[in-house]
Amino acid sequence: MTLPTTVPCYDARMLKKYLTKWIPNPSRLRQHRSLRLFGSWTEESRLWHLSRQSASRAFAIGLYCCMLPIPGQMFIAVALAIIFTANLPISFALIFVTNPLTMPAVFYGAYKLGAWIIGTDPIDVEFQASWTWFTQSLEDIWVPLVVGSQVLGILLAGLGYLVIDGLWRNAIKRQWEARQRKRNQ
Repeated sequence: MTLPTTVPCYDARMLKKYLTKWIPNPSRLRQHRSLRLFGSWTEESRLWHLSRQSASRAFAIGLYCCMLPIPGQMFIAVALAIIFTANLPISFALIFVTNPLTMPAVFYGAYKLGAWIIGTDPIDVEFQASWTWFTQSLEDIWVPLVVGSQVLGILLAGLGYLVIDGLWRNAIKRQWEARQRKRNQ
């Protein structure tokens, strides 16, 4: 058995193609009811363009907004994507990192982190998936939850930005080096 002599070269086009498969379809996303609120602002072509800068910003925005323990994360993500000219579909899609399956674990972790940061003991709360429980418990848990969520959101946003920017830069560098090798042969 012979091993391949060359390692596949992942370039910027492959990364862009992968992200394009993963992000929501722009025509379907434009019809989403939450985007109608923003009117013609969502028609800006730079919001739908996929580049290193727009993708990196979009990951930062989406990962920050998914950590917000409030309803309406998508409105905030879309507004921030418009303000910072980030890729709107990626910003929109990443808010679903926190979904009904992941929310309890993520926000419990954020609550514990927030309690540790502000120096209070976490309250042993018996979780119940009901609006009544949430409104009654909110008074006791909101400060550590908000602090922890903000810290996690900022850390994830920074990490997401750096990872996507680094992957994209590395892909471009590999593509450039492959072109140079081809020219020198």
